[in-house]
Amino acid sequence: MRPRFLVSLHGLHDALRQMRGTYKLGAVIFILTIALFYAIGFQAPNDFPRGVIVEIKKGSGAKQVAETLAENNIIVSSTWFTSLLVIFVGEERVIAGKYFFPEEENAFTVAWRLAQGDYELDPIRITLPEGATIAEMGTILGRRLFHFDAATFAQITEGKEGYLFPDTYYISPIASPEEVADLMKETFLRRIESLAADIERFGKTLHEVVTMASLLEKEARQMETRRMIAGILWKRIEIGMPLQVDAAFLYINGKNTFQLTEKDLAIDSPYNTYRNRGLPVGPIANPGLASIEAAVTPITSPYLYYLADKRGVTHYSRTFAEHVAKKRIYLP
Repeated sequence: MRPRFLVSLHGLHDALRQMRGTYKLGAVIFILTIALFYAIGFQAPNDFPRGVIVEIKKGSGAKQVAETLAENNIIVSSTWFTSLLVIFVGEERVIAGKYFFPEEENAFTVAWRLAQGDYELDPIRITLPEGATIAEMGTILGRRLFHFDAATFAQITEGKEGYLFPDTYYISPIASPEEVADLMKETFLRRIESLAADIERFGKTLHEVVTMASLLEKEARQMETRRMIAGILWKRIEIGMPLQVDAAFLYINGKNTFQLTEKDLAIDSPYNTYRNRGLPVGPIANPGLASIEAAVTPITSPYLYYLADKRGVTHYSRTFAEHVAKKRIYLP
């Protein structure tokens, strides 16, 4: 006969084992219930519209907010989300405004943002480099901003090449092409004010100065070199000599100095500085302030020719024969 205390211990062991089994089953059911609960009401919809803006109007109650979000596919269930807002946020704590949704979010994150007024519209830092064309700027902006139409940007800035100031901007991720264009034009006017006296004293129109600056932006990187080249180019204009600036072909056909052929030099274009005397019809890029300053502060020199070797070093010549000789040396 088994001792009584062993029988008792054995019964207790069986009871605990049954309890553990029941607990495990309950835990599994609980987890499955929570997962189903989440899937039905709180996970992001499969067709979540990334990059959309949803406006929550002032005075909207929890139910109205939920319905607005559901209509825009931000949440799965307006019923479940209404309950979530009331329980965790409060009927009156939703902050009105335009909410931007760059990526999909679950209902809990959306509710938290509504309570905090987190519109997700922090400005994006975008650098538009000096010497960039309008087309290049449009490409950069199109990659960084949501739904930014580079074609529209090009259309509304037609004729403004050279007058969109290249700089580092902090731009709303949902800024329109019109808003960005206005910002850049206003920045140009503001920044050019510091050189207004120099430009007036120089005696050239703003259009002439900006056009020259756009050439200098492409021809050199150092301020002194730009000023030296400015002196040479203004002198060529004065004596009626074609500018013969290779950088203009970057704007015409995308070719640089080392890619140009005799056929390229004969292209019929108002930007061709080999066929036409004087400045091109307009800027070939959007110059920075330094290039604009160099255009109106040229260095007078005895030189009439210049060339940059493959290392970017600029060599100057007084005569064409000297220029040709240096070409053979530095551009074999």
